[in-house]
Amino acid sequence: MRLLLVRRVVEECWRVSDAAAAFGISERTAYRWLARWRAGDDQLVDRSSTPKRMPRRTSRAVEALIEKLRRLRMTSTRIAAELEMAVSTVGAVLARLGLNRLSRLEPLEPPNRYERRRPGELIHLDIKKLGRFDRPGHRVEGRGRGRSYRAGWECVHVAIDDYSRVAYVEILENERGETCAGFLTRAIAWFKERTVRVERVISDNGSGYRSRVFAQACTHHRVRHLRTRPYRPQTNGKAERFIQTLQREWAYAVRYETSHHRSLALGPWIDYYNHRRPHGALGHKPPATRLPAA
Repeated sequence: MRLLLVRRVVEECWRVSDAAAAFGISERTAYRWLARWRAGDDQLVDRSSTPKRMPRRTSRAVEALIEKLRRLRMTSTRIAAELEMAVSTVGAVLARLGLNRLSRLEPLEPPNRYERRRPGELIHLDIKKLGRFDRPGHRVEGRGRGRSYRAGWECVHVAIDDYSRVAYVEILENERGETCAGFLTRAIAWFKERTVRVERVISDNGSGYRSRVFAQACTHHRVRHLRTRPYRPQTNGKAERFIQTLQREWAYAVRYETSHHRSLALGPWIDYYNHRRPHGALGHKPPATRLPAA
């Protein structure tokens, strides 16, 4: 837009006042852009607001020392005490160096993507808690408005096939062992209707999945139960990623009057996800196209 303003004035012979009025800026601003263009700045992009000189900026040698101490896994408070500096200054230096989080000290893990060879070989299980509400909440009404007091929680139980990404979802009252076992039984039956035999399931270490009744359900259905390593949600990444999609495209996608209306919208969305929504990991084909009966 700045270059267009310059062309209107220089090439099309507009008056500066007319060009400034057309672009909704002052004549002073228009003259400033013209002066920059005539000085050789043919891009007219935003300039950095960083001052050219900062006499009181922490020296390079001190920054290098802060980085060295940080790589010894010292906290910013301890570094500030050791160097007799303000904690805020050390924090600013660490942020500038990209070391403000201890996790940045570790090398990035290489992507570890895997996919089972057939439907039913591995089913990912997970649970997402969503708040109940009897009127629209703060996500659509703003903070401090539309809050439902003591409405409780709903537990969205998810089962997603590793190979096909076909998903089975239920909204249940809790995440106890007997509830998880019942959901597993219904999920196995749902996949069986689609000619998919469930061989293994993987879940996190939630109490419901560690319960005796859930173990008995796995034994009864001859399903091997795998659990993720603690603090390693990546192991159950397909379920985690599906829950993100579930929240973005269903739970928080539109303005629901109550949580009951949200629950009614789940079935149609799951049908859309399984049979019509293109999946990026499947060559932009719907998950159901990978099922034997498809």
